[in-house]
Amino acid sequence: MNHRLFSLFAAALLTPLFTACLEEPEPFANTKEGNFEALWHIVDTRYCYLDYKQVNWDSVYEVYHPRLDTIHSDVALFDLFASMLNTLKDGHVNLYSSFDISRYWKWFLDYPSNFDTELLHTDRYLGEDYRMAGGIDYALIDGGKVGYLYYGSFLDEFTDENIRRIFQTFASCDGLIVDIRNNGGGSIALAEKLASYFMQEKTLTEYMNHKTGDGHSAFSKPVAVYTSASIPDMRWEKPVVVLANRHSFSATNSFVCRMKLAPNAIIMGDRTGGGGGMPLSNELPNGWMVRFSACPMFDANMQHTEWGLDPDVSVMLDSTDRANGFDTLIETAIDWIGAH
Repeated sequence: MNHRLFSLFAAALLTPLFTACLEEPEPFANTKEGNFEALWHIVDTRYCYLDYKQVNWDSVYEVYHPRLDTIHSDVALFDLFASMLNTLKDGHVNLYSSFDISRYWKWFLDYPSNFDTELLHTDRYLGEDYRMAGGIDYALIDGGKVGYLYYGSFLDEFTDENIRRIFQTFASCDGLIVDIRNNGGGSIALAEKLASYFMQEKTLTEYMNHKTGDGHSAFSKPVAVYTSASIPDMRWEKPVVVLANRHSFSATNSFVCRMKLAPNAIIMGDRTGGGGGMPLSNELPNGWMVRFSACPMFDANMQHTEWGLDPDVSVMLDSTDRANGFDTLIETAIDWIGAH
């Protein structure tokens, strides 16, 4: 799921809060019954969206617990646990074993992709001679009037010098397109860093809660999350268009949330995939690891971001444009920059 660094960052940030407020349960036996009870208990006491998603976790227990009698292998047990976890409909919920990783991908598979990587590498956009810096592919497009960069993963580190050189290349452009379609997330610290280059001042962009007890709604008061502004000579102050789709998830969702408050910025494309919960992990008695959303994130208006964020301008990849070698989203962004 491309969120390992994101999970590590969240764990480092939130472990003191959890250890101060939540007690570890008594250990469960390493049996299929014990592992089931451990998994159900972790979700019941630690998962942050049960009430928000209106999931009756007791009813889930009643549905899945009787099925243990039909389980006679570790693979079958894994599949049972994975099916139970998928009732949460959360891309941040995974079960890890030595032979498989469970995943819930309907948050993007059930929607149009609005993205075609082959189009990006035509001469109209990136072409073959694009430049690369810190995981970012970039090129001048529209006759040099627009800067275009594609960033495919917030797992790929970049430096201030990378961004400085990119902005220097785009210095004479009328505007910039930041394409984060199909970016499945990664480091939330990199999401904050990339957004900082487009901020004029430190800005309150999100809120976060953490669990204070085992109850489904036992949360702290909201904690403000800010996006800092980069140093003055590292700020992009011309129009910027962020292109997003349903596969823009997790840390990318956070980046879009921040960019909605950046001056001169607009979000185009489709609703993001969400993934607003900060993930943490716990171990089952048999050594399997379960990752889950532990802390809900909100936008600056205290609205949940778990189900994704709507664009400012909705644009879908047109099939006729696609057949003719045009990316509808990029073309719409070019037109918007030209008008601003």
